[in-house]
Amino acid sequence: MFAEFLKRLTAPQTERLPEPDARLALVGLLVRIARTDGNYAPEEITRIDRISAKRFGLTAAEAASLRSEAETLEAEAPDTVRFTRAIKDAVPYEDRESVVEALWDVTLADGHRDAEEDGLIRLVANLLGVNDRDSALARQRVEAGKA
Repeated sequence: MFAEFLKRLTAPQTERLPEPDARLALVGLLVRIARTDGNYAPEEITRIDRISAKRFGLTAAEAASLRSEAETLEAEAPDTVRFTRAIKDAVPYEDRESVVEALWDVTLADGHRDAEEDGLIRLVANLLGVNDRDSALARQRVEAGKA
């Protein structure tokens, strides 16, 4: 089902992904961060759906459907670096900090902050060109409920 998408994602020099694929890549990355600690909690699933609905203007059912596709994609997809590259190519620089904010939002949804999740966010933020300070500020906004 995702063979063509995965082929584009793993190509050495990917072209900019079309909007539906960019959405799928972003939600796939959110699923990946939620699964990193080995506990894909219901709170994280709900948070992913909420972020998708808000970010992309989707209904609850559309957001759940997108997440379901992203779960399948994430399970079949290659390394996080390729996910991140696809997002970096698809998301304007000024919006990448909001991607990091969404990652923190999902990570903190279950009330537990795991070292593996922290490490993955640090890697992804760096690959997106978001520095540690801005990532920390994004985390603080999420913790304060301002995200």
